[in-house]
Amino acid sequence: MRLTNFSDYALRILMYAAVVPDGRLITIEETAEAYGISRAHLMKVANQLTRAGYMKAVRGRSGGLTLAKRPDRIRLSDVLRATEPDFALVECMTADNRCMISPRCRLRGALNEALAAFLETLDGYTLADLILSPKDSARPLLAIGARRA
Repeated sequence: MRLTNFSDYALRILMYAAVVPDGRLITIEETAEAYGISRAHLMKVANQLTRAGYMKAVRGRSGGLTLAKRPDRIRLSDVLRATEPDFALVECMTADNRCMISPRCRLRGALNEALAAFLETLDGYTLADLILSPKDSARPLLAIGARRA
């Protein structure tokens, strides 16, 4: 199983917003630079996170993004449910399943059980669990944001 880049970037932007000191607004530009990822793609991710209620967008010249909830209130499983297009691990889990053995196959049941365990595990983790201390690798990321301030 592999998560989409969209979900990966969603978790990254949330982690970045969570470590910014004093609740300063972050920008798409600084976050994209900090992680070395596409600004255009990150814009779509931030838009989805805003619509899902995980981030707040402030418009205007000095606008940016901030967390809409406390980090301990943002469950990782919920973020993935909001950002993954589906959890169809194999064809038989899709609406347009054409697999010949689906009616008798036991693979779907096993994969559904594994997926449920995966999400249940992530139910126990929040964004707060991912926050790095300033002495950890968050420092290089924050150095980029400090240039903006």
